[in-house]
Amino acid sequence: MIVRSVMSEAIEPGLDLLDEQNRFISNHLRRIFLQIYRIVGNVADAQDLTQDAFIKALQHQEQLKDDQKAAHWLSRIATNTAIDFLRRSGRATFCEIDHAPESRSDSPEELVLQGEHREYLEDGLRLLSPRERAALMLRDVEGMPAEEVARQLNCSKATVRSHIANARTKMLRYMERRKR
Repeated sequence: MIVRSVMSEAIEPGLDLLDEQNRFISNHLRRIFLQIYRIVGNVADAQDLTQDAFIKALQHQEQLKDDQKAAHWLSRIATNTAIDFLRRSGRATFCEIDHAPESRSDSPEELVLQGEHREYLEDGLRLLSPRERAALMLRDVEGMPAEEVARQLNCSKATVRSHIANARTKMLRYMERRKR
């Protein structure tokens, strides 16, 4: 009986830590995957990089105490992991991301238009540099304030504004060319 008590006390802290890690991963997995996917544009690479980002984060347990700070810290790790990957590989490819089933109210025509819009957007995003794409996605899609985007990309707020302005200009030019 005493041995069981001592063993459960010795094991429970490890189980608590494991539960905490699992909860952390499940709370942030989808968001981090989508964040990385939007930067690298490839599902397989995004899956691998998401795993790498969580491994890096979980190696530093002390950073996970405050959930809000941990979420920002994890986002920064994810962004840097994705950008480092693009730098190393020198490429970025895009493919369809599996998403939740469409609403039954969508007609076949609407589904085709949605697919065309997605392809159109992906084509435009290919024109951007990795940092422009990351800044644009974090700011305009994720809705992060410029200060947070600057922290994520490890640059100044002015640089973020420049990346976003350049990205928007390139996207506008792309859209104008496509209309002709």
